[in-house]
Amino acid sequence: MSRQIHIINKNQKSLETILSIQNLDKKYGKVHAVNNLSFDIQKGNVYGILGPNGSGKSTTLGIILNVVNKTSGNFSWFDGKLSTHEALKKVGAIIERPNFYPYMTAVQNLQLICKIKGVSYDKIEEKLKIVNLYERRNSKFRTYSLGMKQRLAIASALLNDPEILILDEPTNGLDPQGIHEIRQIIKEIAQNGTTILLASHLLDEVEKVCSHVVVIRNGVKLYSGRVDEMTASNGFFELQADDQNKLKQLLESHSSIGTINSENGVLIANLSSELSASEINKFLFDNGISLSHLVKRKPSLEQQFLDLTNNQ
Repeated sequence: MSRQIHIINKNQKSLETILSIQNLDKKYGKVHAVNNLSFDIQKGNVYGILGPNGSGKSTTLGIILNVVNKTSGNFSWFDGKLSTHEALKKVGAIIERPNFYPYMTAVQNLQLICKIKGVSYDKIEEKLKIVNLYERRNSKFRTYSLGMKQRLAIASALLNDPEILILDEPTNGLDPQGIHEIRQIIKEIAQNGTTILLASHLLDEVEKVCSHVVVIRNGVKLYSGRVDEMTASNGFFELQADDQNKLKQLLESHSSIGTINSENGVLIANLSSELSASEINKFLFDNGISLSHLVKRKPSLEQQFLDLTNNQ
């Protein structure tokens, strides 16, 4: 297992850094919207900026897209080889609710965007197929559902074949079917080699779609790394016995047990190193404790996120 992680990390070092953010700060009067934020986006991954509403996600995206002025700090695109103005030609972004002409068809709206971006019309058909709107290409925008409108926005952001696609809360306000469709499209775009950066307050979204996550709260970064590594702790045991006090004392004496908490009469013993359920059961039995309840669990991304945001 450790060898596999080593190989992944080794490959990551050779990847091109599409975006590097260093000590980024944004203040609105007394409000510190983005607070000394630093992280890198490497080519070929799906990154999620995860945090509650008002945590600084949209402000961060606004800064890197040159629509919000930073207070201090720096960011650079494509290993610093391009100016922000030039780099943004390689970026596709949706950071506001899609705004198209209601009485024009999908094709007509995209043709207009092609003119603005200086892109040829021959990309339109391909992008409409990617977002599953080709069959409705000649329907007027006003006849579209909210999910279809969002998918057309994604098609418009793909017209210039961007190297990175930036999405702010891409499934906001959608019904379950619409959410599923958008997530599938994001996965397919990523599989075709486009790097994606999305902001979301939904843990479920990040867990299902993203390979990497940056967790922020009140503008401060709490975690940055792979989603799977965020949950790669040794886990914890849930335990119960007739004599809970003796059980707790024995657990405290074990070298592999870290912190111990009690929840609804069940002891939660966090592991500081690897330990199997059968090993802890034998250890306790040999010391006179018969367990009535023993379950080993791995913390979910949700639990990790709650631990991070509650402890800061």
